[in-house]
Amino acid sequence: MTELSGRRILVTGATGGLGSLIARELSAQGAQLVLSARSAESLQALGLDAEMFSVDLLAAGAAQALIDAVTDAGELDGIVIAHGVVAFGPAAEISDETLTTVMTLNQTVPIQLIRAAVPALAASRQAGNEPFILTIAGVVADSPTAGMAVYSASKAGLNAFVSAAQRELRRVGIRVLDARPPHTETGLATRPIAGTAPAMPTGLTPSIVATRIVAAIVNDEKDVPTPAFLPQ
Repeated sequence: MTELSGRRILVTGATGGLGSLIARELSAQGAQLVLSARSAESLQALGLDAEMFSVDLLAAGAAQALIDAVTDAGELDGIVIAHGVVAFGPAAEISDETLTTVMTLNQTVPIQLIRAAVPALAASRQAGNEPFILTIAGVVADSPTAGMAVYSASKAGLNAFVSAAQRELRRVGIRVLDARPPHTETGLATRPIAGTAPAMPTGLTPSIVATRIVAAIVNDEKDVPTPAFLPQ
């Protein structure tokens, strides 16, 4: 079991439909929250007792700067990477701007965050804690979807990185896990940076997904595939 009470945990995308609920779940378990998002006002509106960092993760060097700022202020025991964007449309019609934005935020920045955080998380392990990194690739990492080619690629690439990093980082006592929930009604599909969402079946309730993700952290799970979110 991973003890969350008193542990200092960073949640990126903390004002999002899923990130905000994960932050609340972690807070309920006694975690010391460190939250990041683009808007300082939106972070304050969460009403959570937390350290807050407003940052545009698209900016060059932002991932490293965020980790530096967080670790300068204290130890780091865990990271939940919950930020991301979505784009829709045929693969042949995706613009370079959309391609760059989706791949940067959904894949490159999470990799940069993980890389930057390893020394601090290794120090947490040496101090006797159970450090972790959790990413949220979603179902498209395993089932790439027509009309969402770039989004699917960004998440599949992230999952591949996590799978390899998991084997490397366990040697220093850092647990890395990826969650791949089915379509969830976070509202992200209504805010694409390009295109229009295709018709989708009703998704899972975000609170159910957030609760399951935090349970995976507490229960020392090493992977949270799509079936783990479905009724057994």
